[in-house]
Amino acid sequence: MMRTLFLQAPSFEGFDGGAGSRYQARREIRSFWYPTWLAQPAALVEGSKLIDAPPHGTTLADVLATARDYDLAILHTSAPSFASDVKTIEAMKSVNRDLKAGLIGAKVAVDPAGSLAASNAIDFVAGNEFDFTIREVAEGRDLADIHGLSFRNAAGRIVHNPPRAPLANMDELPFVTPVYKRDLAIERYFIGYLRHPYVSLYTGRGCKSRCTFCLWPQTVGGHRYRTRSVGHVIEEIAWAQKALPQVKEFFFDDDTFTDDLPRTEAIAKALGKLGVTWSCNAKANVPRETLQVMRDNGLRLLLVGYESGNQQILFNIKKGMRVEFARRFTKDCHDLGIAIHGTFILGLPGETKETIEETIRFATEINPHTIQVSLAAPYPGTFLHKQALENGWLDDAHADLVDAHGVQIAPLHYPHLSHTEIFDSVETFYRRFYFRSGKIASIVGEMVRSPQMMKRRLREGVEFFQFLRERRQAAH
Repeated sequence: MMRTLFLQAPSFEGFDGGAGSRYQARREIRSFWYPTWLAQPAALVEGSKLIDAPPHGTTLADVLATARDYDLAILHTSAPSFASDVKTIEAMKSVNRDLKAGLIGAKVAVDPAGSLAASNAIDFVAGNEFDFTIREVAEGRDLADIHGLSFRNAAGRIVHNPPRAPLANMDELPFVTPVYKRDLAIERYFIGYLRHPYVSLYTGRGCKSRCTFCLWPQTVGGHRYRTRSVGHVIEEIAWAQKALPQVKEFFFDDDTFTDDLPRTEAIAKALGKLGVTWSCNAKANVPRETLQVMRDNGLRLLLVGYESGNQQILFNIKKGMRVEFARRFTKDCHDLGIAIHGTFILGLPGETKETIEETIRFATEINPHTIQVSLAAPYPGTFLHKQALENGWLDDAHADLVDAHGVQIAPLHYPHLSHTEIFDSVETFYRRFYFRSGKIASIVGEMVRSPQMMKRRLREGVEFFQFLRERRQAAH
């Protein structure tokens, strides 16, 4: 087995580029998801090491000092961080000429030839589901024999091997939590709406929904929800419960954990016996009966992608959700005491000043506990990206998706709605949602009840207003 380093490279200050992050960017408050899609192949490669540079403050100099001790480096990359990640590989090879280096992630999966052409320092890229592809590379197999790989051969020619079949038995994947314990300081991972410290992992891959903007199902995971067995999931949580006793909450990061309701309820009941607090992604269509089973067995919070309060926009993005169902679902959650972190996207196809106003009103009416407002991001490989190019909604000046500081920009524009109008609407949304007497009273009450929460919310408040100030400066 080659001595293998798995790396989330240094990038923009505070940049959340981990594979758990739906949008690779700096957040409104300092937030980091776990690099689960690096940890998974790392768990397959004996003797490997995982470095997640951004949350740990690891510098390029630190990485270069480590690179001398390895034969193989695997970096996760994204559209916003690609140029920086390539420079990291080139720097690593300058101190270790024998190092082999490859890239994984949606960016290289959708454009293997273009990615390899960016630098001769990149030896190979892996497409789609890359866990066992990378293990075979680490085993020293001939690159020409490894499915799912594109590589530069000895003559310098780019070769594309046959694709790797999607993994059918998800229980073949080892646990990621032992890699977290071995290589990561879990206290470095913050998410504003999750208890700290938290741990996130996947119980399955793929999503049957067809949302046009969503990156992972269209590029890596596919549209069939393939799941680990209930026993396999519970065994990992029980292991982590003992090995990481400081964890306050477990988060299941499947695109839609609630797609398979009987399995969801079975996992919930088993988690209830372990006595853990947990949260997950959910679509706004879970029936009240299932919500109650989840709540009764330790569920604290649901992360819900509402995206828009306008039904036509939801049709445009193939969300497969009705606004009236979302209202009823949210009321059920409120009645049952389940917290909701609601996510919204501004600038999707069909957006107007009026639909932005409609979405803001919708968010304040359904009143999730917290919200995140993102800008529509046409990542390469998604239907939204194809649509944007065909219709002239995306120009070259905005193709990087983030600014020089790693903050999301508004890359899309429409004849009736400019980049600036979409960009400015994010701050308007946040202010109108949070600067309401009822919401302020709720947050203050939460802080009064918990000194730890008071300290945390005050820190997040400072970060939030600093973020808004930086956005304003960048826009002007």
